[in-house]
Amino acid sequence: MEETMLAWARQVAENELSEVLPRRWAHSQGVAARAAGLGPALAGNAELLFSAAVLHDVGYAPRLAETGFHPLDGARFLRDEHGADERLVRLVANHSFALLEAEERGLMEVLEREFPLLDEALLVDALVYCDMTTTPDGKVTSTDARLAEIASRYESGSPVGRFIRRASPDILAAVSRVEAALEAQPR
Repeated sequence: MEETMLAWARQVAENELSEVLPRRWAHSQGVAARAAGLGPALAGNAELLFSAAVLHDVGYAPRLAETGFHPLDGARFLRDEHGADERLVRLVANHSFALLEAEERGLMEVLEREFPLLDEALLVDALVYCDMTTTPDGKVTSTDARLAEIASRYESGSPVGRFIRRASPDILAAVSRVEAALEAQPR
């Protein structure tokens, strides 16, 4: 791939989301903007984080929805149609504690087998931070407000409703770890 991963990722996400799901595209751009601000804390992983951030919701594109679980559908698309970087695909597949939602949907074993979670805690947490501090319209928000917004869109007994209640403590902890890493950066 001659072009940078970042330019490629942005183009793929825009192609898949901008026309059919403009609000999802706005969110993805906002998440990517948050990622751009984390570069110094991630050393050599800034481009990978930005790429995962802009692509994290690509699986919502209607033409890609096979299982109805966007992290899995998006990761399969990136792997199968684009031969994307394995770390990128695994970040997309597992973003924002997707494994917990996969369990709610009976897809945990499939997700774990096809896309094992990366053993890079700060990078994984950074994508959680970016996603969970960005509104559906791409604006910056608090994690508490984002969690409440997600919970308000889904019935409590739905897979996402159950997932967001289960994942909230982990999400809050991940965001706190990233905030601590950012505070530790020299100014």
